Amino acid sequence: MADRPSQPIFGRRWLLASSGTAALFLGTQHSKSASTKTTNAEPIPQPAKASASAFIERAFQMRQKAIELGDQAYGAVVVRNGVIIGQSWSRVTIDEDPTGHAEMAAIRDAARRLASRNLNGAIMYSSSRPCPMCEAAAYWAGVGQMVYGRDGDNAGAPKLCR
Repeated sequence: MADRPSQPIFGRRWLLASSGTAALFLGTQHSKSASTKTTNAEPIPQPAKASASAFIERAFQMRQKAIELGDQAYGAVVVRNGVIIGQSWSRVTIDEDPTGHAEMAAIRDAARRLASRNLNGAIMYSSSRPCPMCEAAAYWAGVGQMVYGRDGDNAGAPKLCR
């Protein structure tokens, strides 16, 4: 009987999907401990006209804020029914959090503001295509569509492990 290399119990896809879920869960758990600071968050200023281009522009404003704060150049907003319900810039460097991607932080912001992890029907606008971790988090949060880049490329509905 020939020796076969041992196969991992769980595959790479499972690992990527579970890491996104764990990061979202841990991020919202961390946020709950600081909820006294964020529950009374200032309202998000809305664009004069709700449109895809306005939401993309806001994602790029978040990207600029990340640059100004010395973080990675990424920004994202979460929109439902034409209203921005969450937004953020990259927080990886400033929070020393490897899961602090702009998309993850925007999802966390929306969940906190709504007091719900259910973002069904929302659209996430990002300055660049979300990574697998962020896409998995969007999937688990119920985000219905992802749009990214200056041209508003449609990445479709988030999936686990593209």
